[in-house]
Amino acid sequence: MRRLIFQEYVTLDGYAAGPDGGLEFFDSIADGGDADDDNLQLLESIDTMLLGAETYKLFASYWPTDASADQPVAPKLNSLRLVVVSTRLESAPWGSYEPGLVVRDLDAVRALKAEDTGKDIILWGSIMLFQSLLQAGLVDEVQLRICPILLGAGKSAFPDSDSPVQLELIEARPWADGGVLVRYRPTS
Repeated sequence: MRRLIFQEYVTLDGYAAGPDGGLEFFDSIADGGDADDDNLQLLESIDTMLLGAETYKLFASYWPTDASADQPVAPKLNSLRLVVVSTRLESAPWGSYEPGLVVRDLDAVRALKAEDTGKDIILWGSIMLFQSLLQAGLVDEVQLRICPILLGAGKSAFPDSDSPVQLELIEARPWADGGVLVRYRPTS
């Protein structure tokens, strides 16, 4: 079975976006270096990118365009198979690249994971989708890229739930710029 890896940049206090939805805190570590090196290495084991509708729209406005040309991960990211989970989108164009497949529900994600061939699946952003997938037991790894900044308020990366999700630490690695990569495996 293919693994589903959720990866998210978060602040030290666990926010995936500021109170206004802003992502400016990414700048504290997302300037090349260790974060890019780690992603390039990770992308060798990935062949499918899973996104929710809102993150898809954000990504589609940047990654398959000339604006991303100086980003080291752009060629690899643009070559991934794209799957968008949405009940509203009819199509998922990706610039001049192969358009994405739009699926409607978690059963489609379950089927994607169960495919006999293929590498791992990466879920970037898409917080609401992540929370649903985590509660359904479909997430195999939670990978956080912790930025050395405290926002005090914003959009949490993690679900509000009456039933805690237990995690087992796989790896914790500091970066030269003050960020930290942490990887966990859900155990419950």
